[in-house]
Amino acid sequence: MATTVNDVLRTYPADLGGVDREAMARCIEECIACAQACTACADACLSEGMVGDLTKCIRTDMDCADVCNATASALSRHTGYDANVTRAVLQACATVCKACADECAGHADMHEHCRVCAEACRRCEQACNELLASLG
Repeated sequence: MATTVNDVLRTYPADLGGVDREAMARCIEECIACAQACTACADACLSEGMVGDLTKCIRTDMDCADVCNATASALSRHTGYDANVTRAVLQACATVCKACADECAGHADMHEHCRVCAEACRRCEQACNELLASLG
């Protein structure tokens, strides 16, 4: 499937080395989707009548959105590539996505937005772990 992320990776003028472009594109796309889901979930939590019970969820959503956005940005830059930095960023993203998914899953039975967010976080965590594994 052609996407903007794939198009940009394909047109990058220098060699990306042994990086799996499909795994890279999927990870960037999942990070962006997760950041959006987490931002929307935090906002939806703020609109709930029991917002006081959702403060940890809101905080976790916001942290996850920030880390996912930073990860997508870092993965989109290839000049001066440092595999150690990429691994650290991916590990951090997978960790925060797991934490956010776990937190949102705890509210999913009462709040549909938390269920949707938890699913996005799980997909992003998986994409980060798959890209990490492909880096060796």
